[in-house]
Amino acid sequence: MSVEEVMTVLQRCYDPCCKERQVSVVDMGLIEQVRVSGGQVDIDIILTTGWCPFSLHLLQMMEEEVRGIQGVEGVNVQITWNTPWSPDRLSATARERLQLPLEQLLPLREARLARDQRLHESDR
Repeated sequence: MSVEEVMTVLQRCYDPCCKERQVSVVDMGLIEQVRVSGGQVDIDIILTTGWCPFSLHLLQMMEEEVRGIQGVEGVNVQITWNTPWSPDRLSATARERLQLPLEQLLPLREARLARDQRLHESDR
């Protein structure tokens, strides 16, 4: 068992907020560190926000997947609070999958411009 094997398995763990776009915890940049020693696997993760309502689900899902690796005797997944998450941690795959298509963005832009115009006119 190796760190690479663990990372491959973690690619099957999807961030609950991005599951429909199939963005894994690895692609989200949530994996801070993986340590393998004998049959023990320790995983440090960071969250996109400290208020993540899915954090317990995320930890359990990752532990369950890693326990399925042959030779794993113990898994410890813990949150590292001292490292802030930022969009810079996203993989190229995650960036591509999380982008909204232009046709979805244009109506939002038009609505914002119309709102700004109304506000500007009401200030006169």
